[in-house]
Amino acid sequence: MGQPASPERDSPVSAAIRNVAAMGRTSIAIGVAALAVGLAAWAGQAVTQSSSFLPGFEDETPLQLAEIAGAERPVVVELFTSQGCSSCPPADALLDELADQPGLLALSFHVDYWDYIGWKDPFASAEYTQRQRDYARTLGLRYVYTPQIVVDGRKDLVGSHRRAVETAIKEAAKRKPTVEVKLVPGGASQNGGTITLSAGDAPAEGAAVYLVMFDDDHETDVARGENGGRSIHNANVVREYRKLGTWTGEAMEFAIDMDAARSEGRGGCAVIVQAGTTGPVLGAAILDLDSTS
Repeated sequence: MGQPASPERDSPVSAAIRNVAAMGRTSIAIGVAALAVGLAAWAGQAVTQSSSFLPGFEDETPLQLAEIAGAERPVVVELFTSQGCSSCPPADALLDELADQPGLLALSFHVDYWDYIGWKDPFASAEYTQRQRDYARTLGLRYVYTPQIVVDGRKDLVGSHRRAVETAIKEAAKRKPTVEVKLVPGGASQNGGTITLSAGDAPAEGAAVYLVMFDDDHETDVARGENGGRSIHNANVVREYRKLGTWTGEAMEFAIDMDAARSEGRGGCAVIVQAGTTGPVLGAAILDLDSTS
């Protein structure tokens, strides 16, 4: 299949099975044929589009992203994941690699639609699920799924497809920022921080300015669900995500409370400026709270 199955997505196989169950005995042969077609479609898609789900096909070669370290702004990589999804750990591992790469803002947004299957993800939020659904509308997708990576608000990919993600990041790094975003400690108080946006050419609909607070990493022993018995490592786990305002082309400044974020255990904060609500990323900045305490 093109993307891993999730509670919000159907597949050719499951659809065919439901069709067989709904048919009378006189149509069972047709139902079996439909199931066979569904299996063939699944197998074909799995081989051609989703080799990461076949044992031995995952590409584990190191990422080649040194060239983006000097980019004018960080490339934004958002992983939509869940500890209840058995297809997500390889994508979580990839995000962990990306979190250490200069020139990248890599974030883990944990969605909540897997929570009913047996394990409630402690970092999941309906807000993050809504952000993923907003991306689906913006990008013209028919459904949401996990693991999904969105690069710079422009392109979505299966979150464990290393080479495709790497290519998308390199392409995004070539784009120049529309707005210069700075996130620096200091400001109104000793423990405060300041966000500044330069003047520039804003889109007609304006651009949303988001503040994101995240934890460096978490190790979780999952007791139930698809990953029951596994220890899951998550990096750059988003814990707060809110809109600060709308950039319309004029220079802007916002004050933030870094001391409060540190006291809650946050390891970093970031600013993302996107056309509309979840359109292309126009500018971004990241700050390590551990190094500025």
